[in-house]
Amino acid sequence: MRTIFLILFILSSILVHAQEEEDLLSLLGEEEVTDFTTAAFKTNRVINLHSIESTAGGVLDIKISHRFGFLNGGLYELFGLDAASIRIGGDYGITDNITMGFGRSSYEKTLDGFLKYRFLRQSTGKKKMPLTASLLASTAIKTIKWQNPDRENYFSSRMYYTWQLILGRKFNNIFSFQLSPTIVHRNLVRTLEEKNDVYALGAATRIKLNNRLAINAEYIYVLNDPLAPGYRNSLSIGLDIETGGHVFQLHFTNSTSMIEKGFITETIGNWADGDIHFGFNVSRVFTVKKPKIHE
Repeated sequence: MRTIFLILFILSSILVHAQEEEDLLSLLGEEEVTDFTTAAFKTNRVINLHSIESTAGGVLDIKISHRFGFLNGGLYELFGLDAASIRIGGDYGITDNITMGFGRSSYEKTLDGFLKYRFLRQSTGKKKMPLTASLLASTAIKTIKWQNPDRENYFSSRMYYTWQLILGRKFNNIFSFQLSPTIVHRNLVRTLEEKNDVYALGAATRIKLNNRLAINAEYIYVLNDPLAPGYRNSLSIGLDIETGGHVFQLHFTNSTSMIEKGFITETIGNWADGDIHFGFNVSRVFTVKKPKIHE
């Protein structure tokens, strides 16, 4: 009985103290503010996948992504260093919640563009939101020469579309996690067995080691049953290194392509066989338009 009374006394004291603080703040004219969560991931990419982060309004993020050949090429291929695939692109923050981007990949000479809208943002304080959520829409055009130019080929056969919902949360200063339900539509596929629409679920995480280093990992599971012959799910593991205005992302992945239509639907590498690319992403941001200062 004494224990129950003691617990009730402590709880009532806490409630009274909290009410007194709230009354004091109201007397001082101070209002509770909304604190938005930042740096769940260090850039707007995990490795291949888009992260829940958005490029700040007025900021241009130049990205260079590079993949060497498969490690199992051995000494003759210098463990993949003799081969290379690259994507160069730029992401621009129209606002803090709307990002657009464009890039060009050497793999299949593909052009791609995307629009990303963050409609929920994790926050505490006056406005509480437990997670961040974004919508992504992207288009890719494959410009490589037709394999069979003598037959009737259509421009629409070069087109690929991706729609993605990105849901994520920064649980603490060390651990962040996100899920990415995805639909990829391909106007043209290789065989009758392949589906034009591919459904997939991506999962990604970040584990912060210190103020400069973090480990990232992502896995994309293709939900179509069965998976098209010769293709595998994408698995990537990397290390983020922050150096001021640059972020270097070193990683290992079984995906050659660096855009959604490629790494989600066309990954052929098998980790067990050593079909692993070593690669890196380099991100450098530039302030194009300074934000307005409200007095």
